[in-house]
Amino acid sequence: MPIIINLDVMLAKRKMRSNELAAKIGITEQNLSVLKNGRAKAVRLATLDAICKHLNCQPGDILEYVNDENE
Repeated sequence: MPIIINLDVMLAKRKMRSNELAAKIGITEQNLSVLKNGRAKAVRLATLDAICKHLNCQPGDILEYVNDENE
C-alpha cells in the first residue's frame, strides 16, 4: 500500500509510549498497533484528530503517500 503510517516516529519524537497514547485517545492498544503497523484499512477522522491533538502534530506528520510505480 502506498500510504505509510509514521506513527512510531511521532511517538518517539514525543517520547510517548503506544499504550499511553491509546489510553489518551480512547482506543485499545491492539487497535493502535494495527494502525501503527500499517495493517488498518481505514482511519476514522476522529481518531486521527485525537492522535494529532495528543502528539501536537499535523496529519501529514503521521500519514505519507509513496508513489509505487510497480503496481
